[in-house]
Amino acid sequence: MAFKKKQFIALGLTIFFLFVLLFVILALTSTIKSNMLEIVQDRYDKVNRAMEIRQDIFQSDRRILQALMQGEEGSGALTATDVNGLSSNIRENISELEGMLNKNQSKRLLREVKAGYESFAAMEIRILAGLSAGASPDEMMAIYNAENAARSQLFERLNSFRDYQEGLIGEALESSNEAYSQLIASLVTAVAAAIILISAATLWVIRSTNRSLISITEGIRAIDYDNLSEIPRLKQETNDEIGQIASSFNMMAASLENYHAQEKKYTAEIAEQNWIQTQSAEIINLYHKSTEVESLAEGFLAKLAPLSGASLGAFYLMDGDRSGTILKKISSYADSGETPARGTIPEREGLVGQCARDGRSIYLEEVPGNFTPVKTAFGEAVPACILISPVIVKDEVVAVVELAALRHFTKPEKALIEKVLETLGIAVTNILGRMEVERLLLESQAQTEELQSQSEELQAQSEELQTQAEELRMINEQLEERSRDAEEKSAELQKAKTELEEQARQLQLSSNYKSEFLANMSHELRTPLNSILLLSEMLTEDEEEALTEEQKEFTRVIHSSGQDLLELINDILDLSKVEVGKLDVSFDEVNIRDFGNRIGQLFAHLASHKNLEFTVSTGEDLPDVFHTDEQRLQQIVKNLLSNAFKFTEEGSVKVNVERPGLSELQRLPKWTERNDWLKVSVADTGIGISQSKQRMIFDPFHQGDGTTMRKYGGTGLGLSISREFARLLGGIVQVESEEGKGSTFTLYIPSLPDGLPEESEYPYIPVNEEVAPAVEMAPGPSADEQTIPDAGEAGPEVEAVSLLAGKTVVVVDDDRRNIYALTNALKKEGMNILTAENGSECLDLLSQADQVDIILMDIMMPVMDGYTAMKKIRGLEKGEDIPIIALTAKAMKGDREKCLEAGASDYVSKPLKLDQLLSVMRVWITKE
Repeated sequence: MAFKKKQFIALGLTIFFLFVLLFVILALTSTIKSNMLEIVQDRYDKVNRAMEIRQDIFQSDRRILQALMQGEEGSGALTATDVNGLSSNIRENISELEGMLNKNQSKRLLREVKAGYESFAAMEIRILAGLSAGASPDEMMAIYNAENAARSQLFERLNSFRDYQEGLIGEALESSNEAYSQLIASLVTAVAAAIILISAATLWVIRSTNRSLISITEGIRAIDYDNLSEIPRLKQETNDEIGQIASSFNMMAASLENYHAQEKKYTAEIAEQNWIQTQSAEIINLYHKSTEVESLAEGFLAKLAPLSGASLGAFYLMDGDRSGTILKKISSYADSGETPARGTIPEREGLVGQCARDGRSIYLEEVPGNFTPVKTAFGEAVPACILISPVIVKDEVVAVVELAALRHFTKPEKALIEKVLETLGIAVTNILGRMEVERLLLESQAQTEELQSQSEELQAQSEELQTQAEELRMINEQLEERSRDAEEKSAELQKAKTELEEQARQLQLSSNYKSEFLANMSHELRTPLNSILLLSEMLTEDEEEALTEEQKEFTRVIHSSGQDLLELINDILDLSKVEVGKLDVSFDEVNIRDFGNRIGQLFAHLASHKNLEFTVSTGEDLPDVFHTDEQRLQQIVKNLLSNAFKFTEEGSVKVNVERPGLSELQRLPKWTERNDWLKVSVADTGIGISQSKQRMIFDPFHQGDGTTMRKYGGTGLGLSISREFARLLGGIVQVESEEGKGSTFTLYIPSLPDGLPEESEYPYIPVNEEVAPAVEMAPGPSADEQTIPDAGEAGPEVEAVSLLAGKTVVVVDDDRRNIYALTNALKKEGMNILTAENGSECLDLLSQADQVDIILMDIMMPVMDGYTAMKKIRGLEKGEDIPIIALTAKAMKGDREKCLEAGASDYVSKPLKLDQLLSVMRVWITKE
């Protein structure tokens, strides 16, 4: 019997008895568990539910009795609700018990309980219904007493059901005790039987195994470990696992014998590889000793033939000429040389030529009898095999080696031949290269000898040129040093240029931020200023004589202060626009004589008011037409004159317009680029300026000194703006002044028919280093002030008012002060006024209003700005022809064009002049 089978039998018997024992234990335990579950879960639960039913019936009976005792007061909804809730619980418990019962006696008792309760429940319903209907308590009590017998019988049936279930619990308990006793007895019996059987099976297995192991041990001890070529085998007496071990040992012995044989074979192969490496290294060493291809080929064959067992050998070298490629036999081994044709072989001719063409080895194992024989002193024999192999360098055949042997080449011999041929091509190529170099060297030596004689002739000339070369070398060194300095400076300049470009970018960005800030500041300042000027102007006119003279003076002061503030805002914006390059100038024809007359008329009343002598003189040689921007020129002169009148208490103010002299022009920058120049000088007898204070005059927000600013007021922007405007016109402003004796400001500008070239710059340069700009000038009118049609164009005053009377205007502004000012002003014109605080409200008004004659639209508003609102209005059918006047305090470049593109009919900047606004409104209402 097998060892495995023996173990399975022994273990199987053990497991079998254990399973039997386990089965008995589980069966008895299951019986006990079933009894306990029947006691605890089944019987106990049934008894518990029976008691709950009894308790609920008892409580329901008590509630009914309590209701009968209390009469009408006890028939409330609370008692009925409680009774219904108890009835629901009782029915639910009875229903669950019906599903749990499995014995007929239990089911019968439960049906009797259910029938008794249905009668009891019907009595309860009758009593509750009677009490709710107002029946007499005595009648209801009679109904209750009539059911006493049924009620007592219901409780008895519940007690019988409970007693029956408790009896079943006792029976289950007795059954559990009997099962427990049987479990103990079965365990003792099963354990004793298992011990006896397991011991017998174990003894049987041990005795059988011991005999087999002793046999295997004796066989292993008989192995000779020093000679593994023959290993003794074990005798297999049994077919069990131990017998299989003996069989496996025998297989292992055969495998070890095979491994030992393979190890010997591998050792022999390693010895062959070592032999190949050693012999190839010896042959490769020949390459370094050879200086010619012939000697290399001879030594190569002499060394390789004996090692490879070859008896004949030949070495062919590739040679190319005009007639084609051939193979020259340059060396041989044991060759008699009786075949002259083999000395030179064309490519593709014979096996040697074909081997050279294909670049692949050819091995002949059956050689015909007419081949060259191997000769000795004792005789000759035909070779048994021939090997023809190419010598290749970079996929190009440079030579062919042919070997013949009396026996077949062995595998190591073939490997040796392939090994040495891999490096032979490099050696042949190197030797051929050296030979070519030597040939060229010989030719070079011959040419050197020829050139030597020429060199001697040129030596004299060389000596003469050597001195010149030395001088040129010194000059070259100086130039190289200067070149290095120039490169270093160029690198520094490039770095500085990069830094300047970055600073310029930052300045441009800062300028854009500044421009945007000034635009927003203009809007924020002009918006409240608009209402101040409008209301103060309305109060100043006071057509109804409602104000006293003192109050009128107050309003005039308010209006004047507002105008001064407006001029200050305009000056700041003008200066900012010039700095960021956003102020446009328009060069056109200007009549200089008329210009002088207008200046005189403009300031005549101011001179009369201050009792100053004021004269304007123009030269006789002035040109009839002068090309410049008249508006900027007029603002410069007005600023200079305002400055002169401001700081002159007595004496005179004189303006002189003439051509500058040649000596004056020569001191101006780029004066030769223009033919016509104009000189405008403004001289006064005012306070003048000291030399120490003159260098700051053209800086923004500076006057001659702090006391001057406090005494005469002003912001110090007038001269800064004049200087920048002069630069934009291609000219400059100069000053001469002495403290206490007055000042003379001189403007020089050229005539520019084609405008100012982009590359031209005319910086401010004083007459001398000590003369600086004079005191600051009073602010003048804004350069961007808009020309608005005169109200006089509409006709007499009565006709003008009648144009607006009865018309409907929509005032759209987010500032309530502006709405208030415009509303009061337009009401005096007899207009109907609608107001909106943003574009969205304006659109709502237009959709509701029957007739709108004109719209006054602010631009910067929340929710919907003026641009969007005007576009949407123009998109409406009723809004296509309504005049829209854009009112904006953000008076920057491009605002007018942007408003007109959005759909505005006209554009008026804040602060508004009431008469100008009314004039524009009359013009557009008339066009309508």
